[in-house]
Amino acid sequence: MGGLRLTGVLLAIGIVLMAGMVYQALGTASDARRFPPPGRMVDVGSGRLHVDATGQGPVTVVFEAGIAATSLSWKLVQPEVAKFARAVSYDRAGLGWSAELAAPRALGEVVDELRRALTDIPGPRILVAHSFGALIAIAYAGRYPQEIRGLVLVDPVGLSEWASPSETRLRMLRRGIFLARCGRVLARLGVVRLALNLLAGGARRGPQMIASVSSGRSGAAFLERMIGEVRKLPPETWPAIQAHWCNPKCFDAMGRYLKILPKSAASVMGMPLEAPVTVLSAENASAEQRADHERLLKMAPRGRLEIVARSGHWVQLDCPETVIQSIRDMAGTA
Repeated sequence: MGGLRLTGVLLAIGIVLMAGMVYQALGTASDARRFPPPGRMVDVGSGRLHVDATGQGPVTVVFEAGIAATSLSWKLVQPEVAKFARAVSYDRAGLGWSAELAAPRALGEVVDELRRALTDIPGPRILVAHSFGALIAIAYAGRYPQEIRGLVLVDPVGLSEWASPSETRLRMLRRGIFLARCGRVLARLGVVRLALNLLAGGARRGPQMIASVSSGRSGAAFLERMIGEVRKLPPETWPAIQAHWCNPKCFDAMGRYLKILPKSAASVMGMPLEAPVTVLSAENASAEQRADHERLLKMAPRGRLEIVARSGHWVQLDCPETVIQSIRDMAGTA
C-alpha cells in the first residue's frame, strides 16, 4: 500500500511538472508573437543582439542598462534624447530580445559585442550607463577613447566596494546568484509566469507566497522592489517586461553577470579616461557609494558629480529629466 501511495505521489508531481513546462512553452511562443523586437537584430559573431536606434543628430547616445535590465529601462529617456541626437539602446546577450548566453562573458567580451553591434552606427558617441552598465561604459571608453565624446554614469556601482568586496558583499553576491539560479528553474517550470500573470491580474498574496516559498524572504522583497521600479515606466512597456522575466534566459544572464561583477570592477579600477564624465548619484546613495562616485571623477580630465534630489538607484525612472539634461549638456546642444 505504501509503495502504491508513493507511486501516486510521484506520478502527481510528474504531471504537475509536465503541465508547468507545457504552460511555459505555450506562453513563450505567445510572447514571441505578441512582442516582436522594436529594433533590429544584429549578428555580433557570438550571437544576435537587439539594437533599437531612434532619432538623428550630430552625436550618437548609447544607453547601457543595469545588470538585469533591458533597453526598455530607458523608455522615459530615449524618446526625448532622440529629439536632438541619435539614441541607441540595446539588450546585452541573454537579456530582453537578445540571444541567450551560450557561454560566460568577461567584461572585455561584453564591450567588444557592443562595439560590433554599433558598427554601422556613426559616432561620436556618448555612453549613458546605469549601475553595472557603468563598468561596460568605462571599459569601452578606456579601450576605444577615439570613439567617445563623454560618459554619463547613472548611479554607477561602486568600484572599490566590488573590486575588493567585503564578506558581507560576497554574501550578497552569492545570494543574488542563488536567486538567479532559482529563478531560472522556476521559469522553466512555468512558476514565474504563473506568479507574474497573477500579479498582472491584480492578485498580490499568491505571487508573494510563491516568491517566499521558492526563494525565501529576500526573493519576495526583490519581487516587490522590482515591481515598484517597473511601475514607473510607461504602462505599454509592462507586458513586454513581464514576458522577458518569464524567460529562463534572463535569470541565467543575470546570474552570469553577477558572477563577473568583482573581476569587472577590478579591471576598470583607476582606468585613465580621455573623455569627460558626469556622475549622477542617487540621493539615497551610501557614504561609501558617494565616495566611489567622487573617485570616478579623478579618472577623467573633466568630471562633474550631481546628487539627484528625490531619487533612488533608478535615477532614470525617478528623475528622467535630470538624465536628459545631463546628456544634452554633454552633447553640447543645451
